[in-house]
Amino acid sequence: MESSANRKKTKIVTTTVWRPVSTQANSSEDCMMNDQVSAELELDNQVGEVQDIMSNSVSDNERARVEAGAANEVVASEHTSSSVLKKDDGDLLAEGSMSSGEKHSIRIEAAAPMIRFIREKENSTWKKIEEEIGVKIIFPPGKKEYITIEGISAECVTTASEKFQILIKEVIKSPALNYTHFVSLPLAIHPQLVEKLFHFQNSILGISSKNEVTCLDDDNNQDTSDEESREIPSDRAHVVAVNLKAEEGNKNPKAGPPRASKSSKLDEKTTALSALGIDKSIFIKPKTFHLTVLMLKLYNKDLVDVAANVLQSLSSKIMHALDGQPVAVRLKGLDCMRGSFAKARVLYAPVEVIGGEDRLLRACQVIIDAFTEAGLVLEKDARQKLKLHATVMNASHRKRNKYSRRADTFDARGIVEQFGSEEWGEYLIREAHLSRRFVYDENGYYQCRVSIPFPEKSE
Repeated sequence: MESSANRKKTKIVTTTVWRPVSTQANSSEDCMMNDQVSAELELDNQVGEVQDIMSNSVSDNERARVEAGAANEVVASEHTSSSVLKKDDGDLLAEGSMSSGEKHSIRIEAAAPMIRFIREKENSTWKKIEEEIGVKIIFPPGKKEYITIEGISAECVTTASEKFQILIKEVIKSPALNYTHFVSLPLAIHPQLVEKLFHFQNSILGISSKNEVTCLDDDNNQDTSDEESREIPSDRAHVVAVNLKAEEGNKNPKAGPPRASKSSKLDEKTTALSALGIDKSIFIKPKTFHLTVLMLKLYNKDLVDVAANVLQSLSSKIMHALDGQPVAVRLKGLDCMRGSFAKARVLYAPVEVIGGEDRLLRACQVIIDAFTEAGLVLEKDARQKLKLHATVMNASHRKRNKYSRRADTFDARGIVEQFGSEEWGEYLIREAHLSRRFVYDENGYYQCRVSIPFPEKSE
């Protein structure tokens, strides 16, 4: 018979799922824009980074099997002892601790963007955990979705793990950490509206070619220059903004100098716009145009699956809230979210629900309440009151290099003078999506996890 010293030990891996703290929405709070633009205004340098936002976590069924003791995943290793750490439902994904000789370790799973945020923005906090408890926190290279905590005893590793997961919960609440998903009402499904938005951007930027305008919808072609530092008198820049009409140019193939003149004028307009804080990167991409119902932070696969199930379960309730009748919106004019047009952060088209907004707001509230009850909404977001709006320009989307120091505002006075009474049109709301930010489908709209239909014909 083999001695106990020669027996192989096993490591049983357990996982638990973190969910954000939430409360019921309070409609008596001050009216705030549900697009969470105030949070987004602080996220300028993160937009290009957040591409892979869901952790490779195990499913609830797998977790249940582990806790039941059936079909456990067992990893054999020589001369290794192990322990199983059971976490409360509030904890993020964590694996059981293991020791080798005098070294003990535990792995905590989380999405790569969150790990990167903690490593870079919360370095003083996790370093304090290391110093106080006497452990080492190891961040993985690349986009691996876990961190490892090592220590000389199981007790210190467990204590450090608990403190680190408290840090994760606090980070989730931070406005500096991106939202990953949102519930959207797509408007880009209407081609005529998309064309109007391209014309709007074209007119402001002074681009006459439709092919050039299409570049506005491509992240890779967005302006990253640092022309803000070039000073132009504000009165001259304002006049340029009001009169940004596409130039016809000289079509005579023998006329060389006019071509140079046209290019020079376009450069002058670009420079003038830069002085106003306007460049093509702050325009909303027309093919993503939408209304926002609710912003979400779903930083692992389990949370995304829960959110998808919640939205799919609401189909009949949405139909009831809409009285089984189609709902359409009218977009007219422009307004800014806060402050003045001279120092605008967000420019949007106000939304009027045709026939009164009660039905559409009722339907949206059904969605908000269901997601809140499921524990998927942050407490501060649950307190906000919905006001539907369609954003056309957002300074927080500005592309910039590391030397840029320009404030996140732009002068929208000329734009409002030219487009302040714009009739954008009337459009049917056909469906609601659980949309993933920063990832797009073949049509250019946000990747859809699930969708539910709105009525298109009267019952």
